[in-house]
Amino acid sequence: MTEYTLVKSIHVTAVVATFLSFTVRGVWMFAGSPMLERRWVRIVPHLVDTVLLASGAYMAWTFYRYPLVDYAWLNAKLIGLVVYIVLGTIALKRGRTRRVRLGAFIAALCVFAYIVHTAVTKAIIP
Repeated sequence: MTEYTLVKSIHVTAVVATFLSFTVRGVWMFAGSPMLERRWVRIVPHLVDTVLLASGAYMAWTFYRYPLVDYAWLNAKLIGLVVYIVLGTIALKRGRTRRVRLGAFIAALCVFAYIVHTAVTKAIIP
């Protein structure tokens, strides 16, 4: 297994884990589940997201010569990531009403899908 394949496998695994974590926490939040208060539920998503960001940054700077200059799709992913984080924070913590949280949750899932699509196709959807 090459270095690129290994890092990409770690990155894709972290993508799946992040998606599942966010989705489950969103469902628990809307259901009013006490699971959200568990310590591991507050810690594990941060660990997974750290692995995701670290592996993505490693791939970008190691395997692409000028990642933020020559690869517009990487910029689109980074912008999408910032939007996803903001929407995710509103959905899980900062949204004042259930309706706002639901809207932010659905929007975050859509942005997540955009990020994955951009990563797979290496094309930007205008």
